[in-house]
Amino acid sequence: MATAVVTTERKNYLNAEYGIRSWLLTTDHKRIALLYLLSITFFFFIGGFFALLIRLELLTPAGDLLTADTYNKAFTMHGQIMVFFFLIPSIPAVLGNFLIPMMIGAKDLAFPRINLLSWYIYIVAGILYLHCLVSGGVDTGWTFYTPYSSLFSNTHVVEAGLAIFIVGFSSILTGLNFVVTIHRMRAPGLTWSRLPLFVWSHYATSIIMLLGTPVIAITLVLVVLERTLNLGIFDASRGGDPVLFQHLFWFYSHPAVYIMILPSMAVMSEIIPCFSRKRVFGYTFVAMSSIAIAAIGFLVWAHHMFVAGISLYSALVFSFLSFLVAVPSAVKVFNWTATMYKGSVSFSTPMLYAMGFIGLFTIGGLTGLFLATLGVDVHLHDTYFVIAHFHYVMVGGAVMGYLGGMHFWWPKISGRMYPEGWGRLAALIVFIGFNLTFFPQFLVGYLGMPRRYWQYPPEYQVYNVLSTAGASILAVGYLLPMVYLLWSLRYGKPAPDNPWQATGLEWRTASPPPTFNFDETPEVTWEAYEYETMPLPDEVTLER
Repeated sequence: MATAVVTTERKNYLNAEYGIRSWLLTTDHKRIALLYLLSITFFFFIGGFFALLIRLELLTPAGDLLTADTYNKAFTMHGQIMVFFFLIPSIPAVLGNFLIPMMIGAKDLAFPRINLLSWYIYIVAGILYLHCLVSGGVDTGWTFYTPYSSLFSNTHVVEAGLAIFIVGFSSILTGLNFVVTIHRMRAPGLTWSRLPLFVWSHYATSIIMLLGTPVIAITLVLVVLERTLNLGIFDASRGGDPVLFQHLFWFYSHPAVYIMILPSMAVMSEIIPCFSRKRVFGYTFVAMSSIAIAAIGFLVWAHHMFVAGISLYSALVFSFLSFLVAVPSAVKVFNWTATMYKGSVSFSTPMLYAMGFIGLFTIGGLTGLFLATLGVDVHLHDTYFVIAHFHYVMVGGAVMGYLGGMHFWWPKISGRMYPEGWGRLAALIVFIGFNLTFFPQFLVGYLGMPRRYWQYPPEYQVYNVLSTAGASILAVGYLLPMVYLLWSLRYGKPAPDNPWQATGLEWRTASPPPTFNFDETPEVTWEAYEYETMPLPDEVTLER
């Protein structure tokens, strides 16, 4: 009988129970992570469909595919779906949910039922937004700027606003769970100075979720109340202030950029030392830079408002702070580069994504300094330069980090190896396709093409043709991993427990992990990232 109990407890999350009911009522953090994976992948393709419509419309100067109103809805729903239903939850809800308990030697998150509740909240919000989509959509832009959203738009602003209000609670509960788990459930010996940098970054991300998300929730409720009850909160004719909305929106939405990018930085801090076979250069600086990004990120919101009528003196202050927030990001990039320096670098698929991340995020970060400069921002504001900058950070950074993390931990998640050659090819295609898509937008934006226009002068067509061609290549790069990762579930070779010879606790349990992660609570007696004592990965294993 005892043997039967032990055997049952050691069943992993894939093989334990296959019934739908067992998945929908699960409190296993790994299964909940997989539920999130399926959900956000669905929304990624919905958002990608609207991106396809945008790029096809901009292939020619004339508005000959979509009407102006339909185009407004397309870029609005592309932005809202990608930001609120994919980018913000992608790494924390999937990789963070799956890995953080294992990384700290815990059996689960602190509040397993709340973890499941956060997924259900996400699904409810997603269904409400999908109903908004099929009912005619929304056309306010992803930012819901007033007074258009509160007074003039005749689309489903209330429904979209409520959907995003609801999905915010999913982020709040996830952040709360992470903070309590990291504080209270670390394995014996796992001090703050030994925590994986993945955990440090998610800790900083969780703080932003807890402090910032209620602000955007309240802001959207105010818009809904203004539309439904005819209040005058943002209506200047009634004594309100439409610029107040921008202050409230960007107080959350600029830190939200770091909700999207800090988890990708977390992934980089695990991949780069592993495939450089070196301890992270300046561990303490990299860890503290995550906290610094979270703190300073709340102080720079008004750099989005340099042309909105704020005072020159406040604009100067926010410009200076915007340059200051670049410092901890630069610390990370320099320390990752120093980690690779004279390391035994291997160009496996996760490392290719990591190197692509560094290149693309660096371009995105440096061009952000252009937009933080008052005189330059006046010229570049609301042009395609802003679109390119945003996507170099959010897609070139966040999505590259997400794909790198999925490839790095896929053997642990699935217990199977993927075809390494196809992985490397996909990483290369994504890098080439992304640059071909968005780099021409820097040029056309500098030349003055405004964003969100469905028609444009013919002299800008060549840049838009390049962008659309690049988007086609990028789509192939995104589809390939889905194909071969799904293929690997059935045909991939069984993965060893630690195929990369990595140092984290998550690699010291089975692949895939048992239900409660560890048979016994581990005790940590080593420092983080001691790769000097680890053997090199087995190249034969990686090539399977």
